[in-house]
Amino acid sequence: MAIIPIRNRRIALVGGVGFIGHHLALRLKALGADVQVVDSLQVNNLGAIGSAPEYADNRELYLRFAHERINLLNAAQIPLHVIDARDYSALTRTLEAIDAQVIVQLAAVAHANRSNKDPHSTFDHSLRTLENALDIARPMTEHFIYLSSSMVYGNFATDTVTEEAPCEPLGIYGALKFAGEKLVIGYNQAFNLTYTIIRPSALYGERCVSRRVGQIFIENALRGRELVLSGDGSERLDFTYIDDFVSGVVAVIQNTNSHNQIFNITHGEARPTSDLIAILRDHFPITVRTEPKDRLTPERGTLSIDKARRLLGYEPKFPIDLGYRRYIEWYKSLAPGA
Repeated sequence: MAIIPIRNRRIALVGGVGFIGHHLALRLKALGADVQVVDSLQVNNLGAIGSAPEYADNRELYLRFAHERINLLNAAQIPLHVIDARDYSALTRTLEAIDAQVIVQLAAVAHANRSNKDPHSTFDHSLRTLENALDIARPMTEHFIYLSSSMVYGNFATDTVTEEAPCEPLGIYGALKFAGEKLVIGYNQAFNLTYTIIRPSALYGERCVSRRVGQIFIENALRGRELVLSGDGSERLDFTYIDDFVSGVVAVIQNTNSHNQIFNITHGEARPTSDLIAILRDHFPITVRTEPKDRLTPERGTLSIDKARRLLGYEPKFPIDLGYRRYIEWYKSLAPGA
């Protein structure tokens, strides 16, 4: 296992003002990296929150989250380049100026339901931005990191899947993530661009605006609204707290064992969605109703993290009993009515 010093390492985060990106940027800066962020602020951020109808019910709160992300980056003196990664020329000038040794590609539409409703925009903001970043990276970058998704597996054939499991994604989101993986591997084959592909699952944590299930549950509980459970509550997801995930990405950056590999970076233990409700009951009086599961939502479970443990020393610390409770307390600390 060869460790690469992270201090003073030049790292560019494309799409780095998002939920994952700003947490990762802050951690890397704290570790001494020369990290810079590239973001248009239009996807899962200020531009979309200010206008898109799906944010209407939470617009003020989510705008607050988005501003807090930027304020935290500014306070940490992390440079922010407001650039649309779909603009090849602008992205080229920016990444060449940063002269990044590592590029982490985060720019994407971050929600499967939104992707299935608007495939053109999803392609544009996910695959187009990825192809631009890859093409710019190939003559200058030592390590290209692509954030994929557990959705590439489609329906899990077994309770636990390893990185070698066949990928049969359902819907637009999973298909584009898998296409992105193949494109990254293709650039390695054609241009010897060193890569790592990371597959996260059911991420949650502070300042997220993606409206994932755990977030919706907390917001509705805070407002005294009914919680809507998809299916009967037995669906199992590998819920992953953002602090654990960021630790995994840092391990990928600083370890040569990550090169030209695919990793599941999750908690490594699936839990039924009904467990989130049980935790919420310790904090709120809640009522729950069920509705049929969406046909494009695959049957999932645990993502094996044995490979990440063995090659990277990755060890998550936050099961939902700790991480989700921390997330709830953070929401409760916000202004009443959040």
